[in-house]
Order: sequence, then structure tokens, then C-alpha cells
Amino acid sequence: MKAVPASFQMIFVGAFKPEAVLGGVLGVSVKQAIRFGVSRGLFTHEAGMGSTPHAHALARVNHPCEQGLVAMMGVFIDTIVLLPMTVLVILTTGSLDGATTGIELTQVAFSKVFGDWGYSIVAISVFFFAFATIIGWYFFGEANVKYLFGRKAIPLYSLLVAAFIAVGSGLKVDLVWALADLFNGLMVLPNLLALFVLTKLVVELTADYESGQLDND
Repeated sequence: MKAVPASFQMIFVGAFKPEAVLGGVLGVSVKQAIRFGVSRGLFTHEAGMGSTPHAHALARVNHPCEQGLVAMMGVFIDTIVLLPMTVLVILTTGSLDGATTGIELTQVAFSKVFGDWGYSIVAISVFFFAFATIIGWYFFGEANVKYLFGRKAIPLYSLLVAAFIAVGSGLKVDLVWALADLFNGLMVLPNLLALFVLTKLVVELTADYESGQLDND
């Protein structure tokens, strides 16, 4: 617990002046910090990408805003709870040496507490998270394909997904990240346009939901 305040200090200093913490080791600039911060944040919580409305649209609720709050809660838990916990594990164990990055850095941090079991814990967790992500994104894509081309196109879509998974597994990690960032960014553009067009509807629904909540009180 004694290392927690110092870890938060490193986080804030690194956020506003990243070269002060990591510049000597990694050559990190403010531009790079923002670039990777935005891309990795977008990759994990997917806020603004329009990637999860397919799932939320299937929910049966009394008011659309109820499901909207559930969607917002997912982003909150991911960004405010899970990510800071991972960062604190890395910082409080003194694992941020600049030589190790990515998932290996998290494994090193866990190994300092759990020994060799730390590597296995992280590896198994990542395996199940990755598998669940593949299933989830397949479902989202299938919903789009079904809407645009009908059920007859689903077998072809399934083959394409399997092929891309196989190819992606053999590519270099840096290339995979670059492609993921590119396609995530491309997904954001049309979704932001849709959000702009639907702004009036969102405001009306929110006002209606809040008025109903006040009446119930």
C-alpha cells in the first residue's frame, strides 16, 4: 500500500509530461503518449466505435436509456476500475524498467508476487479474454452481414473470419496492432457521424427518461 501514492504520482506526471518518466528509456513524447493512450483506450473500452449496439439492441428493457446506462457502465468498469488496477500492479511491483512491454510486462509484474505462477495466470486469462473477444466480434459482424446480405451470406462470412484469425495468428505483433488501430479508427468515423445525426433523438429520450424517474420519486 505504501507504493500506491507514488504510483499515482507517476501516472499523473507521465500523463502530462511522459518524457519525465519514460523519455530516457523509451523516448516517449507527448505526441506518442497521446497516440498510444487513445488507441489502446479505444481498443479496450470501444467507446464511440459503435461495436456493441448490436448486443445492447437485443436487450428487453422498459426504456432505451436503461440499456444505455448499462453500456456506459461497461466503459466505466473497464476504464476506471480494471485498467488502473493493471497499472498499479505494474508500478507497485517495480516492473516498469522500460525493457519489457505489452503483455509480458504484466506477466513480469504478476510473477514478482506469485512467482512462476504469475506468468501462467496472465497467459490463461489472456487466452480466455481473447477467445471471448473473437466470439463477441464474430456475433457483431454476423448481425451486420445478416442485415445487409441476408442469412445466405453467413457461411461465407464464417469462412472469412476463420481465415483472418489464422492469418492474424502468424503475423508480427506490431503489424497486428497497427491494423487493429487502423480499422478501429475507420469504425469510429461513420459512428461519430451517426451519433451527430441522432443527437436530437438521444436528448429527447434522455429528457423523457429523467422526467419519468422524477415522477416515480
